[in-house]
Amino acid sequence: MPIISDARTALRLADRLLKSRRSRRDLARRLPSVAAPAPGTVEIAVYFADGPVNMYQVRQWYAPLAELAATHPVAIIARSPGTMLTLLDESPVPVVYARQVVDLEQFVEEQAPKIVFYVNQNARNFQMMRYGRMWHVFVNHGESDKMYMTTNQFKAYDYALIAGDAARGRLSDALWDYDLDARTISIGRPQADHFVGAAPYPADDRTVVLYAPTWEGDRAAAAYGSIASHGTTIAERVLASPTHRLVYRPHPRSGVRDAAYKAAHERIVAAIASANAADPGAHHVYDDGAGLGWQLAGADVAITDISAMIYDRLAVGKPLIVTRPVSPEADVDERGYLSDANWLTASDAQDVVARVDAAANDAAELAKLQHWVERYFGDTTPGAATKRLHDAVERLLARWQTVAAARGED
Repeated sequence: MPIISDARTALRLADRLLKSRRSRRDLARRLPSVAAPAPGTVEIAVYFADGPVNMYQVRQWYAPLAELAATHPVAIIARSPGTMLTLLDESPVPVVYARQVVDLEQFVEEQAPKIVFYVNQNARNFQMMRYGRMWHVFVNHGESDKMYMTTNQFKAYDYALIAGDAARGRLSDALWDYDLDARTISIGRPQADHFVGAAPYPADDRTVVLYAPTWEGDRAAAAYGSIASHGTTIAERVLASPTHRLVYRPHPRSGVRDAAYKAAHERIVAAIASANAADPGAHHVYDDGAGLGWQLAGADVAITDISAMIYDRLAVGKPLIVTRPVSPEADVDERGYLSDANWLTASDAQDVVARVDAAANDAAELAKLQHWVERYFGDTTPGAATKRLHDAVERLLARWQTVAAARGED
């Protein structure tokens, strides 16, 4: 077994190397025709050091960034050639390639941004955070009750834009000597103001079930993924029902570390194809697209793992079921919404259709959801979160001017 494992690791590394070389070659051809932002024009930079597999973390900020750029020019800094290629095709704001630290130095010298946003906790964030005369602001890539949301790394940033009261409560409980009032600003979920896209199925009488599991995780405490434990049964039961429609949207990293998890994912994808072939009018969906919107807003009931998808769905205020991790080592924080969640255990998955129908018609469950919507996101009136984001940016820029003037550096 160790020999087989080593061989698989070697093959993965070789494949990764080939893809990296191809990306660098393709990018070298494209970069000469990419117009760089004029010096001194970028006020807000978004720093993204990850590869293409984590593009979902920055994609969800596209629409808010595009709107923000109308008043304060924004650019995304990419460190990976594969990511840069993807951003060149997708990003609604300019993109700057900074593969090496010297490239970051040149960007800072030419642009002198006043704010830098960070959407994750990549260790390479510190290569950007070494520069002063700018606010380093953690904006994250979603709201959740994962342990990731209370990491002491929050202290590394000048400020953090958080969702609402639930986030404040988590941070207050977890972090020692952290000034929440001075260093956090609540903005809600501005991405929810930009949920777009038409559903790829007809408006009919079928109950639409969104199953949006997370990946298997990189350690036992973060083993929240349900594809192998719950997912194949959920898919089997929903696909077998003539009155339900399955929309399957797995985390893009599903199966990257665990072959059995990947195999379970592939069985679900194959089952969807088979069900649609048997009944073309069913319009079940395997969704691996970049955009997120219609999936959350259109589903009658959503089934998610412990992940940011819970909270994206929560902001919609529609029925939600959460899978209970099978791993006893999974770290489940049940002090917030998860203390009141509609849990689905692996053994309950065989009754998922009945659970879905109950959740879709439970007035008490919907009323309970509204309480948690307010707790996590505050005012979810369309446009309210976007206004709070813009107000936060204005506040940070005003603070920058005040500090720069006091230091004689404005």
